[in-house]
Amino acid sequence: MANTRTVLDVEEYPDTEVQKNRVLTLEEWQEKWVNHKIAFHQERGHQLLKKHLDTFLKGEKQLRVFFPLCGKAVEMKWFADRGHSVVGVEISELGIREFFTEQNLSYSEEQIMEIPGAKVFKSSSGNISLYCCSLFDLPRANIGKFDRIWDRGALVAINPGDRKRYADIMLSLTRTGFQYLLSVFSYDPTKHAGPPFYVPDAEIKTLFGSVCDIHCLEKVDAFEERHKSWGIDYLIEKLYLFIEK
Repeated sequence: MANTRTVLDVEEYPDTEVQKNRVLTLEEWQEKWVNHKIAFHQERGHQLLKKHLDTFLKGEKQLRVFFPLCGKAVEMKWFADRGHSVVGVEISELGIREFFTEQNLSYSEEQIMEIPGAKVFKSSSGNISLYCCSLFDLPRANIGKFDRIWDRGALVAINPGDRKRYADIMLSLTRTGFQYLLSVFSYDPTKHAGPPFYVPDAEIKTLFGSVCDIHCLEKVDAFEERHKSWGIDYLIEKLYLFIEK
């Protein structure tokens, strides 16, 4: 236990600018799906979300839940099975199709007139709609407002130079009384270029603190054997809950 406690108490890396010029293109993300380089996908779902789900949902019914950069996250079905309406956005059409196939859900697809080349995939039940386009184009589709946002693998994947624009879009999608759950990682950003990118506490406060009260629900040691290839020796996952001020 002492060792775990030491890891979780590691000081944040002081240079928050170290990854600021790092850029991945949408094509590079699509290639990750084609080449099955999707170690970020969690087949059993996100266990910290499962643990804090009641806190996040507050017992409310028929919520609209947004999944930015959703991939084929199994948690989308968790929410839909509880009677909530799920909307996601993902650049990889392959990832979206895999979600519906792996969850054994029939679906339809249609073009989005407002965004050339974009599509929306809808479950036959009508409570899951996944948009295949750049997240930064999504506001043109007028997808409405949300009661909940589950941000896992999204803020940490956005190019660091785009975070302000990203946060502004996220906050523009929220309804009065919203809750926003965010997962980020702490590690030494001089040893791993990302993604996932390092997002320090101070930047989270800068991006969201004017609108949200920010609560850190939990920190866990997320280091696995595969992370040694990143050149790092610790990886801490932090789960934040944002509540409207």
